[in-house]
Amino acid sequence: MNKLDRVLLLSVVAILAIGLVVLYSASKEYGRQNIILRQIFWVFFGTVLMLAATRVDYRRFASISYLLYGVNILLLVLVLFFGKAAGGSHRWLSFGAFNVQPSELAKITLVLALSAYMSRRKADVTKISFSLIALLIALPAFALILIEPDLGTALLLLPITAMMLFVAGARIKHLIGLTFLGISSLPIFWHFLKDYQKQRIFVFVNPNTDPLGSGYTVIQSKIAVGSGGLFGKGWLGGTQNQLNFLPERHTDFIFSVVGEEWGFLGALILLLFYALIIYRGIKIIETNSDTYGKFIAAGFVSLFFFQLVINIGMTIGFLPVVGLTLPLISYGGSSLAAMLVCIGLLLNVGMRRTLF
Repeated sequence: MNKLDRVLLLSVVAILAIGLVVLYSASKEYGRQNIILRQIFWVFFGTVLMLAATRVDYRRFASISYLLYGVNILLLVLVLFFGKAAGGSHRWLSFGAFNVQPSELAKITLVLALSAYMSRRKADVTKISFSLIALLIALPAFALILIEPDLGTALLLLPITAMMLFVAGARIKHLIGLTFLGISSLPIFWHFLKDYQKQRIFVFVNPNTDPLGSGYTVIQSKIAVGSGGLFGKGWLGGTQNQLNFLPERHTDFIFSVVGEEWGFLGALILLLFYALIIYRGIKIIETNSDTYGKFIAAGFVSLFFFQLVINIGMTIGFLPVVGLTLPLISYGGSSLAAMLVCIGLLLNVGMRRTLF
């Protein structure tokens, strides 16, 4: 068994520490003490889960991957009927003092289920049916999360599935064909979006169409990031942040606080830590001959990469606002804990990978 990947682990620790510092600055108007204490708890709890996820041989999950995914689908169904509502969405199930977001768990269980399927059907990887069945496996989670509605998490499942198919060796022409099929279904998909989700897409094209409504957050976020310059305004010194111009700055738009207060260099340092995690994850994929482990690593590296890109893209106006957190930094227990479990399983695969 290989040693724990210290570079990957230390990068995670560094980002968690940066996250607490940034969150302290961003949470002034949201009850700073309560938010920081809750986030510290989730950092501690998530770290325990991460380390626990490294202890059990990941190959033991192969026989129960479908079961875990099935239970998760059941939880997503229960959310629609018994879920806690917030902001017009039903995303949480309450268990006493804790609220659990099954859509965050779906990122983990879907990767495990797809990994089990792809490793068992690897002989059929060049057939179109191989890719179609993979999409059908992802479809229940995608549809149920979309209905909540949680557009960002639902859409995130699609590139994760596509990247896992690519790593598995699916034919490029099949992936391109499925992509065009998805694009052609957009007019149908459009009718299932809520009005505010449609408005976010209109605002992405031109934020000034609703500068005091749906476009307000994006406009203020771009001002915050741009005003940070090279070195930033200093910790607790961001005007967009501290003067309460920027909404959701402790959750989805926390990268705007990084840009404003730490500047380009501070944001670059943070991105370098993220890049180290992705790089070490790719090395685990490349050096693993066990297909189940390879696909697990590919799924979690894809999840980390796409969630990072989408979150930063929407804060700087390059992508529509879809409601995704910045990995390991944004406030939120379920999101943070789920991402740390993903990191733990990635470390697990790295420790036990079968070398070529």
